[in-house]
Amino acid sequence: MDWGQILNNTAYWLFSPETIAYALAATGLAVHFGYAGLLNFGMAGFMALGAYGYAISILTFGWPWWVGIIVGCLAAVVFAIILGIPTLRLRADYLAIVTIAAAEIIRLALTTQLFDEWTNSADGLGGYHAGFRAANPFPEGTYGFGPWTWTADQLWVRVFGIILLAIAVYLVWALMRSPWGRVLKGIREDEDAVRSLGKNVFAYKMQALIIGGVFGALGGVVFALPSAVVPATYTTSLTFFIWTILLLGGAATVFGPVVGSVIFWVIMGFLGNVLPALANSGILPISSVQAGTLRFILVGVALMLIVIFRPQGIFGNKRELTFVK
Repeated sequence: MDWGQILNNTAYWLFSPETIAYALAATGLAVHFGYAGLLNFGMAGFMALGAYGYAISILTFGWPWWVGIIVGCLAAVVFAIILGIPTLRLRADYLAIVTIAAAEIIRLALTTQLFDEWTNSADGLGGYHAGFRAANPFPEGTYGFGPWTWTADQLWVRVFGIILLAIAVYLVWALMRSPWGRVLKGIREDEDAVRSLGKNVFAYKMQALIIGGVFGALGGVVFALPSAVVPATYTTSLTFFIWTILLLGGAATVFGPVVGSVIFWVIMGFLGNVLPALANSGILPISSVQAGTLRFILVGVALMLIVIFRPQGIFGNKRELTFVK
């Protein structure tokens, strides 16, 4: 096996657009679950709306790329309101079922021929990159070194994504230190006690759902920036990956989603390279295709072990997750 190439390919994921996009979405999920106690399994829907809102704004209406980002965020806000009004009074398990169904409704609606004029059905959307790349402040050329060698456009995607992620992390940090954040944490622990103090629990939950949904939409935008918007991407497995990232880094932590995303994608990249290599070398008695799929089984096992033995995440505080019990 070529360990140099394997490690080189693995290192790529440290600063990949996927890592940044998932970190943004996991930051939104941290607001939902880690701080508000909302068991949301529909983050894929928020990401899909962000990506499609961005792409459709540019391709169909000819709006600037930055307007497309705003439209994607507004779509997430509308979705959060429509989703939240009938569901935020539900308990955790029922809320989880409803949010899974809502995200699937979004995905299936985007693939139906009814909206083919705007969404291009199951084929997805592409060719919306010109405006964003025209705003690139980096001159043409190659930047970086080793596995982190990028063109100017690739560097611009990463820098822009990191800027959005830094803003999201700062906002979460600031909000959770504010009186609003303290009320939200109280709702997570015992919403009846907070309600007895005269607080509008439903309004706080709705605000948390909207804020986290906007972060998820921004993750969808970053995910779509380097390539295309493909509806098959926004399945329930995407949501489960985000949950794995959140629980890995720590659900009630500010930097946990970022650390969890980096660890998750580095491990996925490493397994995606080393397992097929082991199969091709005859060490694993399976085909290289089966070896590539084996990494998802290992990730599922890892998620179960995290939930059982370290539910607060690697960097989380166990006292911050008493509401899970």
